[in-house]
Amino acid sequence: MTLIVGSAIFAYLLGSIPSAVWYGKIFHGIDIRQHGSGNAGATNSLRIFGKKAGIIVLIFDFLKGFLAVFLTRHFLKSDDELIPLIMGVMVILGHIYPVFAQFRGGKGVATAIGVVVAVLPMAALVCVVVFLLTVFLTKYVSLGSLLGALAFPMQVSLKLWNDVTDPYYVGLAWLFFFILAYTHRENIQRLVKGTESKFGVKK
Repeated sequence: MTLIVGSAIFAYLLGSIPSAVWYGKIFHGIDIRQHGSGNAGATNSLRIFGKKAGIIVLIFDFLKGFLAVFLTRHFLKSDDELIPLIMGVMVILGHIYPVFAQFRGGKGVATAIGVVVAVLPMAALVCVVVFLLTVFLTKYVSLGSLLGALAFPMQVSLKLWNDVTDPYYVGLAWLFFFILAYTHRENIQRLVKGTESKFGVKK
């Protein structure tokens, strides 16, 4: 139990590393949360700082999620399927509410993808395909993120890639989606009103 609690704290602290915030302050002298959408994530970094920054932040945030699960499995050496998902939730919460950046972080999408890749690689592939197709067809990154996130618990519920029947496992998978839906609540409101910004389309 001590190792699990310690791992959960480690996952949260790892998620709390605010890559977009630190990148903006180090290389541009500004706080990205005061520009663009105000989100400390890869999409806003792309819009404000350019492709290089967007790619760097995306990779770093992805690795936070992946390593939180991978390292936990390596050191704990537990067969409990719940533990990786618990660490996934903690690293995502760290990204959204980072202790190193006044608890104002990003929306958790890239970090969530890293978690899902480490937990169920095939499920992650489906999520990414859903995201890319949605963005390609609608130009809405937020809608793609939401539908991509929804694809994960749906696959877990349908047992497409594993045989885990533990209701807590399924519940944690759905918690992933509800956390990301909460961080996108303002985007959802704009999508409903038809005022959400489209990717690559200038106002």
